[in-house]
Amino acid sequence: MIFSINFALLLLHEMDAIRAKEWRMFIILKDMEDKRAFKVFTILHLPLYTFLLFSFISQHLLSFVIIDLFLIFHSIAHFFFEKHPNNNFKNLYSRLIIYPMGLLGLLHLVGLMYF
Repeated sequence: MIFSINFALLLLHEMDAIRAKEWRMFIILKDMEDKRAFKVFTILHLPLYTFLLFSFISQHLLSFVIIDLFLIFHSIAHFFFEKHPNNNFKNLYSRLIIYPMGLLGLLHLVGLMYF
């Protein structure tokens, strides 16, 4: 259940990332015109979502560990990019999506190790 909630938070975050124009924080995408950067940013999520969904269906333990670690790292990365001039996640709504992903990823990872 924890992992399902975390995946739902990730999907919400990606929806919020479109609103926030997150591509403006990435080295290559930030110099592109918004319309093109949006297309590249969103199409890059196809392999990400494909991998995630395949790993859920396959239920490989390693996949869950990798995804938990990614969600932990992702939250930490957002913390370190708080002061980035193009960071549009500086609101309570965005933060209530981003930071719980890291905490739930850690909780799920600990649960995998002990149960």
